[in-house]
Amino acid sequence: MADQQKTGIHVVKRNGDHQEVKFDSITKRIQALCEGLDSQFVDPVPITQKVVEGFYNGISTSEIDSLAAETCAYMSQRHPDFSILAARIAVSNLHKNTVDSFSVTARALRDYKDKQGRPAALLSDEVCDFVLANAEKLDAAVVYKRDFDYDYFGFKTLEKSYLLRCDDKIVERPQHMIMRVACGIHAGDVDKAIETYDLMSRRLFTHATPTLFNAGTPKPQMSSCFLLTMKDDSIDGIYDTLKQCALISKCAGGIGVAISNVRAKGSYIRGTNGHSNGLVPMLRNFNETARYVDQGGGKRKGSFAMYLEPWHADVFDFLELRKNHGKEEQRARDLFYGLWTPDLFMQRVKDNADWTLFCPNQAYQAETGKGLMDLYGEEFEKLYLQLEKDGKGAKTVKAQSLWSRIMEAQMETGTPYMLYKDHANRKSNQKNLGTIHCSNLCTEIIEYTSPDEVAVCNLASIALSQFAPKDGGEYDFQELYRVTKVATLNLNKVIDRNYYPVEAAKRSNMRHRPVGLGVQGLADAFMIMRLPFESEPAKKLNEDIFETIYFAACEASCELAEKEGPYESYEGSPASKGQLQFDLWNVTPKSGRWDWAALKAKIAQHGLRNSLLVAPMPTASTAQILGNNESFEPYTQNLYVRRTLSGEFVTVNRHLLRDLIKQKLWTEEMRIQLIANNGSVLQLDIPSEMKELYKTVWEIKQRIVLDMAADRGAYIDQSQSLNIHMTDATTAKLSSMHFHGWQLGLKTGMYYLRTKAAADAIKFTVDVDKVKKAAVTTSGYAAAESAEKQAIEKLKAGENKYECVGCSA
Repeated sequence: MADQQKTGIHVVKRNGDHQEVKFDSITKRIQALCEGLDSQFVDPVPITQKVVEGFYNGISTSEIDSLAAETCAYMSQRHPDFSILAARIAVSNLHKNTVDSFSVTARALRDYKDKQGRPAALLSDEVCDFVLANAEKLDAAVVYKRDFDYDYFGFKTLEKSYLLRCDDKIVERPQHMIMRVACGIHAGDVDKAIETYDLMSRRLFTHATPTLFNAGTPKPQMSSCFLLTMKDDSIDGIYDTLKQCALISKCAGGIGVAISNVRAKGSYIRGTNGHSNGLVPMLRNFNETARYVDQGGGKRKGSFAMYLEPWHADVFDFLELRKNHGKEEQRARDLFYGLWTPDLFMQRVKDNADWTLFCPNQAYQAETGKGLMDLYGEEFEKLYLQLEKDGKGAKTVKAQSLWSRIMEAQMETGTPYMLYKDHANRKSNQKNLGTIHCSNLCTEIIEYTSPDEVAVCNLASIALSQFAPKDGGEYDFQELYRVTKVATLNLNKVIDRNYYPVEAAKRSNMRHRPVGLGVQGLADAFMIMRLPFESEPAKKLNEDIFETIYFAACEASCELAEKEGPYESYEGSPASKGQLQFDLWNVTPKSGRWDWAALKAKIAQHGLRNSLLVAPMPTASTAQILGNNESFEPYTQNLYVRRTLSGEFVTVNRHLLRDLIKQKLWTEEMRIQLIANNGSVLQLDIPSEMKELYKTVWEIKQRIVLDMAADRGAYIDQSQSLNIHMTDATTAKLSSMHFHGWQLGLKTGMYYLRTKAAADAIKFTVDVDKVKKAAVTTSGYAAAESAEKQAIEKLKAGENKYECVGCSA
């Protein structure tokens, strides 16, 4: 009888046959994918009814699947299981359109020809040969059912950007991509490739976006970050540096450039007997290059962060460059800006003292040729005071007037980033190489650069949520330790297998071998374990997690050094003298979980293979893929705007939604109230324990965010992408926050400043009873609908305008 429910519409099957659509066939297909989902909420029949509304004669079965997936995704605002079902339908559709053999897919990628019939291999010969030689073992290791573990929006992110295509048709499955990455890193060692595949496919960690894009391909540019110092303050030096930036940007690298050695406006030029135009016209050239050389042919604009020290005479102009108003020729809005701030400046601001600005052309030691840029700590201070005494300054201002302009720029544009030069140098394991001049695009990489060395970093992030017990047990530090060691070995391998866009980058990476391990899902781990972000147990777990990661990374690097020898520039580094990161912070590990004394003895004997190891980066897109909150950040909001072909809708933090459902509090009334409060739970009629647990970053004291950054900082030998969120920001509040971060000893005081007004709640009233009753005057629904539209617009306005995909690990 079921088969009599026909629609009168014909569908085109994958083999080209035409067949009349049967309502119940669609229902059965959806039902088959509902295993383990909450049947109270997820009913296939209403889904099918909704899907059929979008049918037309000649629709393909693939289009039906896409329509069903979109429909379920739209319904995920009611229950997170709809998003899982949507992903299952979309994945099942992809599986029907792709081959269930990794080795066959690898061969197809290697043998691909473009539309003109020319060879255009998407997989390197070496990796393809390795796959084919081990086809049986590798094919047997692939677990395709893990593709069904992604939620819909994570899967769509993969589909849109990460899975390789031939003639615009996706040929990889998510599991194929993961195995390609594993083989790209470990070609030659099938067991290591399978170990990496297994951990990544279980979503315990992920490599960074450039590694996921490019591993195994003929040009495997797997690095995320590149740091440069302006080669020389000359036409040759500036344009050589610009060309390096262009070549790196072409290969999708994010870039940080130190420019404090470029002379200021009005400075004398001996070669022409003229005067310099200063930083602004030069930076406009970098701006246009970033726009022109996008990351891989139309993918995304290039991304450059320019770092300046606040003693530079052009610093006031520098602070204006990203502002929305003003003369166009005085702006370069596509660049990002960071201040590389010495302690002396902070001290002068604190003391309300004068501050002298210098042109780097004048500000150097005659006997050594070293400038202010090349020194830090006492040596910097000594030269700065001497230059002031000798009357070499270009201009003297009140330190606080410059400080005010910095605050003003940050409140208007979110930048410049704030990094502390002395903390970054004093606590660096690379300080034996020389003074470090800048960070990277996302402020988590602190590495030495010079005119002939471009610093590079390869990244991966560990999914902290995966080690949190679902049943109230202990956090699994042992498994975190194991996964961290594998990720460290992988990143070390990437250094050797990487394609370097410029020779200076290869030279630097081979000499110092830095890597960057980060995290995602710290806030999810707290929520799973029911620890409010501001609670003492959460603070302790934060510290314990980073101690474990640092210990495991150091141990893995030491074991590598035992086999392969320490990195080339190891001698003279703090680690070679028995000092690890926490020693440079004057901190003693508290947990008692790891035997640091034994590890230090081992390092004294064998050294380390990598100069740097830990660098928690932003994880914008990879966190979306794995279904985690970004990095170590609290949840920014409990509501998110999602976009599907069915329209835009508001979806709720899945932990909160499951909690409300479990406690039988999830009703249409609750949904409307949550939207009315812009995602805040503080005004809702729910238990106070839930209010504490689901506070957003705007409701968490930023002092605690900074304190937790310093707690973990003792185990972070690079730095961390630390965003600051401030409601009703004022100069006084912002200044106090910066000083607190500086006094804590943070290397990165602030990545972006995110601000919003306190009166940001959506102003509308809904008669909830009208909405609930069936005898509805449509005004109740209309009000709710209009409220939802307002919520969507408000949330969209508050979305981050820029997320670094390159650093996303």
